[in-house]
Amino acid sequence: MVDKEAFECAKKKIIGVDRQRFGIGTLSEKTVHAILKNYYEPDEDRQEIPIENFVADIYADGEIIEIQTRQFNKMREKLKCFLPLYPVTIVYPIPREKWIIWIDGESGELSQKRKSPLKGNPYFVFPELYKIKPFLRDPNLRLKLVLMNMEEYKLLNGWSRDRKKGATRYDRIPTELVEEVEINCPEDYMQFIPYELEDEFTSKEFARAAHISVSLAQTVLNILYYIGVLTRVGKKGNQYLYTTLYYTHGQ
Repeated sequence: MVDKEAFECAKKKIIGVDRQRFGIGTLSEKTVHAILKNYYEPDEDRQEIPIENFVADIYADGEIIEIQTRQFNKMREKLKCFLPLYPVTIVYPIPREKWIIWIDGESGELSQKRKSPLKGNPYFVFPELYKIKPFLRDPNLRLKLVLMNMEEYKLLNGWSRDRKKGATRYDRIPTELVEEVEINCPEDYMQFIPYELEDEFTSKEFARAAHISVSLAQTVLNILYYIGVLTRVGKKGNQYLYTTLYYTHGQ
């Protein structure tokens, strides 16, 4: 359940009531991480807790919460250590709607913000999940996908003529919490299978129904097959045919 009031409180704590009085240079490079950490646990005494030679973002009531904005592969050693001992929830932010603001590195001038045509959705987490695939069936692992509208600040330091291609992302500032998607058990992965699919389907048909690219669909299906909510029942040309399994514990 999205708590927009608590989210606004976390935002104010990190970036202030009036952002206009903050220069872009004063913003943290990990603003999204800091806001989400304070949204899920406002008590700073429960943040950045040393556990088993690592530091947990949040440790409260016997459970760990890790905010991971990218590079899930860097979590492998932590997960190997934490999961046998504690329930672990990975929080992953996804930009739902994004406005781009360019920063001129020489003058510090900010461009007018422009809306990105790319709209984020929960499927965006799957390339990251692939990096921690061996841990996904662990009963102590949970996921929380946080869809947010945000402003993204980028430096005009790219290699193209307009300096935009290959540019460095400076910071992302959340503006609104839109939706939270939870994955607490294998059955929860069923929510990623579009209802309109036929009983048997290929990655291309899945991509069309989910409105994602074929390459992303292949990664999604790889994970869903590994989790055990899908099975392969043959081939159609050179593509696997998948069908849904109704997962029950103990299978």
